[in-house]
Amino acid sequence: MVTSPELDRGAILRESAAAARHLARICFKTGPPTHTGLELEWTVHDAADPSRPVDRARLRAALGGHCPATLDETSPARPLRHGSAVSLEPGGQVEISTPPRASLGALVRATELDIAEVTGLLRGAGLVLGRTGIDPHRGPHPVVDTPRYRAMRRAFDHRGPAGRTMMYCTAGLQICLDAGEPEHLPLRWAVAHTVGPPLLAAFATSRRHAGRGTRWASARMAAWLAIDPARTGPVWSPARPDEDPVAAWTRYVLAAPLLCLRTPGPDWTAPPGVTFADWLAGALPRPPTTDDLDYHVSTLFPPVRPRGYLELRYLDAQPGAAWRVPLAVLAALFADTEVLHAAHLVSAPVADRWHQAARHGLGDRPLATAAARLLDLALAGLPRLDLPHDLHEEIHRDVRRRRTAAERGDR
Repeated sequence: MVTSPELDRGAILRESAAAARHLARICFKTGPPTHTGLELEWTVHDAADPSRPVDRARLRAALGGHCPATLDETSPARPLRHGSAVSLEPGGQVEISTPPRASLGALVRATELDIAEVTGLLRGAGLVLGRTGIDPHRGPHPVVDTPRYRAMRRAFDHRGPAGRTMMYCTAGLQICLDAGEPEHLPLRWAVAHTVGPPLLAAFATSRRHAGRGTRWASARMAAWLAIDPARTGPVWSPARPDEDPVAAWTRYVLAAPLLCLRTPGPDWTAPPGVTFADWLAGALPRPPTTDDLDYHVSTLFPPVRPRGYLELRYLDAQPGAAWRVPLAVLAALFADTEVLHAAHLVSAPVADRWHQAARHGLGDRPLATAAARLLDLALAGLPRLDLPHDLHEEIHRDVRRRRTAAERGDR
């Protein structure tokens, strides 16, 4: 078998066209949309005193053989019983990443069991999972310390405190959907973005942080949006609604400053202001490789990130089993091309209201109206999902409740 040099992880890149071809292959893997996946994050708290810091040793002992290598290099880092991988964010937030599944019902049931397993592991150490998108009890405090995270912190500190808040205090729900057939990719890409503000508003959970109210419906998203628009702002823009997804992503990736530069030593600090395009043009002593490009992509955090599939990153962590509701809503909206078109019509007029969604949630009338209409579309589409009857009934009831809240404009 002959390997394309552009797929060789060590292949040298010398021009933006080669970088674009690599990004198209790696980040947009088109085909029938059949799989869905989840990444769930939670802050972690002492069960008796949720404001008490949780240290590395306690987390390591709780997770045992599932502990990620970032916390214990000797750990086997075993997946949970139903396949989810366990990782830790810099502030000690626990994350599980599910395998993609073709059945939404199977995904929900397997995820519930893996959540129960990790909950039991933490309970044994006197720890519990948080219920909101930002730590309501504690301010920023590092738990996991790696060269990558130290370089991130230095880069973010130049722009203010939001980077530390994001790294150490936030928790999100990420829903992963197939990119779809090539002819449908532009619509799926656009809708993944346009429904973001109204669904962020509908599912915002992070009003309190570090023991006080924040005046934000989603203080989590407020932190993300305050970091660096070149790294955390949306890729799709109402100003360029018809831009090819690969071209838009390539433009975004190449224009983003390097967040860290991997070296054999502990200091991965990147030269300030050097973008990947600058690196291609010879700004650093050696040229970048495809592996460097892949790593650079891993340091970009837009609301929608293409990773072969579409990773929708804009939702706050949900309390208890409530993560099932936005999962089912998005699955229903993306299950049918006709529904996608309808969702686009509803959401495109509010596609640029990210800050309003984070600030006001459903208190923003245009967003509340769009959210209610999207939830109506999702309610109509739920019967097309392969959900067991009992799960369908539970989710249908919860979506209707959210739809009523959107109609009222609940804050």
